[in-house]
Parts: sequence; structure tokens; C-alpha cells
Amino acid sequence: MQNKATTTSAPEVNLKTLIRRPDCFIAYGFGSGLAPKAPGTFGTLVALPIYWLIQDWSIWAYLSFVLAAFIAGIWLCQRTVDWLQQDDPSGVVWDEVVGYLVAMMFAPEGWQWMLAGFVLFRVIDIAKPWPVSVADEKIHGGFGVMLDDVIAGLMAAASLGLIQFYWP
Repeated sequence: MQNKATTTSAPEVNLKTLIRRPDCFIAYGFGSGLAPKAPGTFGTLVALPIYWLIQDWSIWAYLSFVLAAFIAGIWLCQRTVDWLQQDDPSGVVWDEVVGYLVAMMFAPEGWQWMLAGFVLFRVIDIAKPWPVSVADEKIHGGFGVMLDDVIAGLMAAASLGLIQFYWP
């Protein structure tokens, strides 16, 4: 009789394993986080149709949706962090979805603004300037996964506001 050794290694993540874990499937941006390169960018692409569907909502409905997505994201990301036994897995991209929605909170309508918000958010999220870098380094778990992208989204929203002010 063979003795099976137990391992504590993280599970293999693929579409099949994600579909068995709906919480992790959502945290992986409905599978977009499985992209072999630039999963954060692919995760942000998932946010585009979501934004397009809710951009006409009242500001209170929009902010309520984003807040709910943020709170749910803390739980979703924590579940995935626990499952994978990693602090901030690169495939977890729900934070990018919420971060982009934050970036677009007060943006005018139009594909140009959607594109500008996408680029600004991705640049800030990748570069991680202060205070994004502090949140990324110091705060862990599901809240930490979400927080740095929300801060990046706020910085992108402020940048879009400045662009709109100086270039209406």
C-alpha cells in the first residue's frame, strides 16, 4: 500500500478549477486573470462593458454599485488569497475592475474618456506611485488586494478631472 504524501502547494489555476469555485472565478475577472501576460490589463478590459452598462446611472446608484463591488471584492479576493496561499496573486483582477470603475466615477460620456480612464488607471496601477505603493506593500489580505487599486482609481479620476477642467 502506497503512502500518499500531503502537500501544501497552491492548487493549479485554470478555467476548470475556477468554474468549480465561483468566488475565485469572479476574483479572476471571470477568467480574464488567466491571461499569461498582463492579467491586470485583461482584468481592466472586463471593467469596460460593466462601466458602459452603468455609466448612465445616477451618481448615487453608480457609487453604491462601486461600493458594493469593493466590499464584495474584499471577500472574493480574501477567499482566493486563502485558496491559493499567496498574498496577492497576479491573476486576481477583480481589484482592477473596481479600480477602473472608481477612475470613471465622474468622467464624461464618450469612448475617448473611457480610453483615457483605462490608460491612466493602468499606468498608475503599474507604476504604483505613492500612496498606491504604500497600500500595496503594507496592507495585505483581501482588503490590501483591493485598496491599492482603489487608490490608483482615485488618482486616475483626479487626473481625468484635471484633463476635463483644462481641456473641456
